[in-house]
Amino acid sequence: MPDARLDAWRARIDAALAAVLPDPQTSPERLHAAMRHAVLLGGKRMRPLLVHATGALFDAEPALLDAPAVAVELVHAYSLVHDDLPSMDDDALRRGQPTVHVEFDEATAVLAGDALQTLAFETLASAPLPPAVAIRLVQALGAASGAAGMCGGQALDLAATGASTSLAIIQLERLHAMKTGALIRTAVRMGALVGGADESALARLDRFAAALGLAFQVRDDILDVESDSATLGKTAGKDAAQAKATFPALLGLEGSRARLDELAGEMHAALAAFGPHAQVLAQLGEFAVKRRS
Repeated sequence: MPDARLDAWRARIDAALAAVLPDPQTSPERLHAAMRHAVLLGGKRMRPLLVHATGALFDAEPALLDAPAVAVELVHAYSLVHDDLPSMDDDALRRGQPTVHVEFDEATAVLAGDALQTLAFETLASAPLPPAVAIRLVQALGAASGAAGMCGGQALDLAATGASTSLAIIQLERLHAMKTGALIRTAVRMGALVGGADESALARLDRFAAALGLAFQVRDDILDVESDSATLGKTAGKDAAQAKATFPALLGLEGSRARLDELAGEMHAALAAFGPHAQVLAQLGEFAVKRRS
């Protein structure tokens, strides 16, 4: 049975996001409306849920986890806005709604993504946390978002488009460890840092999060082949149409499912030392492996 805390955290996250985003009735109204469109029209909230679930493992106060949870989701939302742009993956559908550049315009989408990213770091810097912890959170999120993380992974993804069959699996896994995995690993790490986790616990959680991030992407690639746009809330079949580097392209569907099973085992092993206290993290890992959208 899913942990009841997940629903409570999801509601808390949505309320915190709505509160931190600018009022669409204030100037510049179009930019503010685009920011809210990007963030508030649904989403799994996997990354902020990971912040709360990991923090709860160390009995962190939920109020202290709000800012890092919001910040990581704002960065994720900005990345989706930019990822959907015509110069990137060129998609018209996100979370079952028109993408920001379709609903508004391309320039507004670029600015909305930029503003969401900067709002994330403003939120962290204003958090009611000890300064030393806040600095570590800013460092972690910055590293995960930049050239060594998400942006670097996106650059590798763009470079690999059209050459997916010549890419080695180790290269594909590195690409996605940066593009998708870095922000997921940082979400887990930020929750642990707020909770005061020691280095041993941080290392175990990083192994869990690395496997989770990769599993999330493998499942995403499988769903792009097997599912439909209505279920996914985004355009299905685009990976093959654009000759993207994906796990099914390199391993086939059965090989991708086998890799997903391996990653599920790695997550389980990494959490074993935490015992039943890590139940909610385990449930989020299981969701990544079995999700349908």
